[in-house]
Amino acid sequence: MIGIVADDITGANDIGIMYAKAGLRTDVYPLESWDPAAAAADRPDVLIIDTNSRLDSPGEAYNKAAAATRALREAGCSRFINKTCSVFRGNIGPEFDAMLDELGSSFAVVVLGFPKNGRKTLEGVHYVHGKLLEESEFRQDPVHPMTESSLVSILQKQTERPVTMVPIEIIERGPDALRAEIDRQRLTSSYLILDVRDQHSLRIIAEATRNEPILCGSSALSEEAAVLLAGKSMDGEVKTGSGTSSARLRDEGLIEKSHNVELSRPALEVGILCAAGSLMPQTAAQIAFARSNGVAAFELDSLLLLQAGEKESHLERLVELASAEMRAGRDVLLHASNEPEKVAETKRIAKELGSGNTDISRVVSEALSSVVVEVAKWTGARKLLVAGGETSAAVCAALGVAGLRLLREIEPGLPSCLALGGVPYRLVLKSGSFGSESFIVKAIDHLKQMLE
Repeated sequence: MIGIVADDITGANDIGIMYAKAGLRTDVYPLESWDPAAAAADRPDVLIIDTNSRLDSPGEAYNKAAAATRALREAGCSRFINKTCSVFRGNIGPEFDAMLDELGSSFAVVVLGFPKNGRKTLEGVHYVHGKLLEESEFRQDPVHPMTESSLVSILQKQTERPVTMVPIEIIERGPDALRAEIDRQRLTSSYLILDVRDQHSLRIIAEATRNEPILCGSSALSEEAAVLLAGKSMDGEVKTGSGTSSARLRDEGLIEKSHNVELSRPALEVGILCAAGSLMPQTAAQIAFARSNGVAAFELDSLLLLQAGEKESHLERLVELASAEMRAGRDVLLHASNEPEKVAETKRIAKELGSGNTDISRVVSEALSSVVVEVAKWTGARKLLVAGGETSAAVCAALGVAGLRLLREIEPGLPSCLALGGVPYRLVLKSGSFGSESFIVKAIDHLKQMLE
């Protein structure tokens, strides 16, 4: 069993779908509600624990990652992955250190490149859609602004362990050459960052690291590693393994027989409920596209959340508006304020009130999740889409979701899943910076095809 520690719920799903689509049963559980009996009763091939620690202090993040690693080891996992943001946001050093400390290890391979989502690493420098990381949209991240592009430098500032890298030239010599370089560097390095130019780079790395006990980084490497693990041919035919095949999922009534997600919009008695707390430009573009394609969009006004006399009435009004639209069979999208001027003003007022960017992010996520829960309660909605890691975690907690089983990939790193424990919600939890402009519309139609 592979054990994965992820620092947010969308990242957990992002890496989980890489294994699920290879036919391996993959389950996700939040650390705060982890129950060892859950995995023991229905042992998955891949077990992921979400620490929801990206916004925590370094010390808190370390403790959570250590606890999650310990839980995975006790559950019977023999290989480990520390899943982080694909641009190194968060407490990467403390969380990597926690896994190594807990396992009594001194070395891990780190791969951050995700070519299918525009992330490449060359000479240790990270690029996002062709731009240096420090010149990308992540420079303006409200909580973790990325102001440099050297992955070695970023990680080294968060750990006392030595960090080194392997350039693309060595990787492109093939698995044997790369494996030899890894073995050479493990003698003096603790974290070895590997360049990634394209998907072929990842295939070479997957082959070279197939016996490494600890890997760290983004989810992209796991897509190639899962192919090797499941014994799949490159055309997708499963040769070995007893994981969660698409046929089995159909038998269990979890997905429709049609594999394609059509962009048709069949009328339903209750629409699909969507919530977006992310402020990334990708999510803003997806919101605009969804609105232009008939999705009823309502703004959660961040300024009103800071006014005690206005907050409750504003949230109640959103519940009323969204519920009415959904009962009429229309799809609804609730989203946090994303205009730059309003976001800046919200941060300014929050600062005057003694709150930082992390605090206001949590306020918005909690408010949005409270509205989602009320709308789901009044409409009976059981299919939901949520954009943003913090918002997704808040919504799942508010809905009482005890765990998730990964089902199908809609776009790279963006899956649907089934809630485990309690109400069997069908969910799509989206990373704020992932997905095409039309993703929300695609995901809505994907959810509509899923059987109750």
